[in-house]
Amino acid sequence: MSLTMKPVIRPCRFPSTTTPTLPKYVPIRCCTLTQPTSRQLTKSIEDHRRFKSWEHTLISPVEYDRTASVFTSKAVKLGDRWKEYQGIRDWEGLLDPLDENLRGEILRYGYFVEAAYRSFEFDSSIPTYGTCRYPKSTLLDRSGIPDTGYRLTRNLRATSGIQLPRWIEKAPSWVGTQSSWIGYVAVCQDKEEIARLGRRDVVIAFRGTATGLEWLENLRATLTPLPNAGSNPSPDGSEPMVESGFLSLYTSGTPESPSLQELVRREVSRLLQTYGDEPLSLTITGHSLGAALAILTAYDIKTTLKRAPMVTVMSFGGPRVGNRSFRCQLEKQGTKVLRIVNSDDLITKVPGFVLEEDDNVLKNRNVPVAGLPCWIQKRVEDTQWVYSEVGRELRLRSRDSPYLNSTNFATCHDLKTYLHLVNGFVSSTCPFRATVTRVLNNHNREKVACLNS
Repeated sequence: MSLTMKPVIRPCRFPSTTTPTLPKYVPIRCCTLTQPTSRQLTKSIEDHRRFKSWEHTLISPVEYDRTASVFTSKAVKLGDRWKEYQGIRDWEGLLDPLDENLRGEILRYGYFVEAAYRSFEFDSSIPTYGTCRYPKSTLLDRSGIPDTGYRLTRNLRATSGIQLPRWIEKAPSWVGTQSSWIGYVAVCQDKEEIARLGRRDVVIAFRGTATGLEWLENLRATLTPLPNAGSNPSPDGSEPMVESGFLSLYTSGTPESPSLQELVRREVSRLLQTYGDEPLSLTITGHSLGAALAILTAYDIKTTLKRAPMVTVMSFGGPRVGNRSFRCQLEKQGTKVLRIVNSDDLITKVPGFVLEEDDNVLKNRNVPVAGLPCWIQKRVEDTQWVYSEVGRELRLRSRDSPYLNSTNFATCHDLKTYLHLVNGFVSSTCPFRATVTRVLNNHNREKVACLNS
């Protein structure tokens, strides 16, 4: 996978205000994850050290320090406003332009997902393939995010429900890896961080697709009814349905490996008993497949556990998960979902298709949608391929960054790309920080022209 860099655009400089000033960062001349060319090999050692890490290209809202944690720099105290940043008002007024405090929170949870990727054993040639590389006590430190104030309390595994043929036994062991480590549960234990956040926070973080069977589950894209959801139909009478493969990975288990659903329920129930009498939030975050599992996890917790705290999902590059009825159930139970979406990422446009997202249409089933007669619409929905987007959306675009090649599919979906875009996004009218100087200059010229006219 390569990251093709566009010509450098001089980074913007905001005028000083009462809000925290944005940090300086170094313009990136090039960045690649592929084999370097001979010309690149002749670069100076200083330049190599300067640009060798893709993470260094992030325009972080905190000062980047190799020895410091992203969690311990100039963090803003959320205090009594923590529910607002967790979506109690559906992030109204915080997304466009992107609120700086919310930007920091999105990035913070994104780093938890990055830690899940770094902790997964991707090497299929060794016996520990598909497991967690680090013990719980040091996972966050060794995956690059020390001093978070959080402590891991549970490792999580997901199991595929696909029945493998007998001949698979003759294939390499990694081909038939049915159960693998997919994430973790962590609890904020640091008193200063709890005070900054305004509550004790529980994080559930999921990585994206990694094993062969997980890829196969992704392809099982038809909708299937949620178990025990028949008693909660949507206003139009339809039952909640979700993608078959995602549900399989969440609910399947073996005698040796409990299902992800069972692991999550058990751990969250334990944490509620321990911390239920104090301000508590549950934030579920993930990328790609992990984003889909995060939404299913949130739905399951709010549906099955009594006294569930405020549950928020922050998903990065997630595919569609369920139908309109599923979306209605999420909204009814109060689950807050913030989807960070890259318009140039194809994964966010699958599976299935969306007919409409207008709540007024939901109230009147006789209104034709997308130019389709109602009877055709009903037939299409019966195919179990009609999905619905959930929650609020923060829409970004690779093409807005001067450092990314928006035509590279792998780059557009990469979690690091998402973190980079979140760091740089300003607003829909000024989509990236590197363009702010030009926009402000144009605005100033227009003001001068108006004064002179």
